[in-house]
Amino acid sequence: MSAVPLSILDRANTRVQHGQVVGAPQIFAEVTSRAQHAEQLGYHRFWVAQHHSVPGIAGSAPTLLLPHLAEATSHIRLGTGGIMVPSHQPLIVAEQLGTLQALYPNRLDAGLGASVGFTKPVRAALRQAANAKDHFAEDVDEIIAYLNATGEITAYPQDRSQTPIFILTGGGSAQFAATRGAGLVLGGPAVSRGIKTSQDANQTAVDYREAFAESTSRGQQPHVIASINVAVADSYEAAEQLVLSEAWALTRSRSIGVFQPLEDPAAIRAEQPSAQQQQRIDRALSSTIYGTPQDVVHQLERVLQYTLADEIMVTGNIWDPAAQQTSDRLLMAAWEQR
Repeated sequence: MSAVPLSILDRANTRVQHGQVVGAPQIFAEVTSRAQHAEQLGYHRFWVAQHHSVPGIAGSAPTLLLPHLAEATSHIRLGTGGIMVPSHQPLIVAEQLGTLQALYPNRLDAGLGASVGFTKPVRAALRQAANAKDHFAEDVDEIIAYLNATGEITAYPQDRSQTPIFILTGGGSAQFAATRGAGLVLGGPAVSRGIKTSQDANQTAVDYREAFAESTSRGQQPHVIASINVAVADSYEAAEQLVLSEAWALTRSRSIGVFQPLEDPAAIRAEQPSAQQQQRIDRALSSTIYGTPQDVVHQLERVLQYTLADEIMVTGNIWDPAAQQTSDRLLMAAWEQR
């Protein structure tokens, strides 16, 4: 357990500051600064996400953002968390990954997800058929074939099986990932149940390891990444303030159908959420790990025991970018000393 690395997934959340939504140029500059800081601290990977037409998230094109991050850093692994496969033609995904691999050898990971557009207009804009998600497995197989140079046509630049593939899932695609020799990124209840439980290990992770095809042409070993929202501060109360903004955005999205830019937690407290909203906030916070460095490490160790993970990926974004970097620093310092 002592050798388990920490990584970061940054969604490039936008935020409201002084009554205005902070623009994408500043958000991306802050993502870049966080990636540089994470590299200095010793984080293993820094991944960026893909969300289409979401007001609260600037990260819509990870394969375009990654080259910028690669130029700004020197050795931290970079990746997509993830490319949403139903939004793309498999050949295009393979060509983008091959291009990134050619530009930045041995630094890129490809996290692949099955999510479709959040709303009907977004799905229409993406030209997604009603059953687009149903073709995830065959689309991933096609991507892998292009990357392995075993497809009906050759994708250029050729990747030659160099880019590690990870499947993002709440557990439903774990068996698929295993049989394709891909890494597994577990999220949602498949991970958060481990925060306060002492029950046996998640059977999904056990089954994944048992089913993993070790003799794959890609040469990957079974690898489980547990992905969960984390925030660290000097006190429990200060840490709760850090995670309130995202919990509030999730709560409001349940009412208005839109995930909006993060708000100042002080302003959220002043709004005095209704009883129903507070219940939803509490529900969101219950699936988040936050607190002092020692408390957070203790909870993460429980997650490791539950998920049998090889790695922890810290998700969740904090309204204040300086507090975000402080949280990253406090977490890594405590993790290294445990």
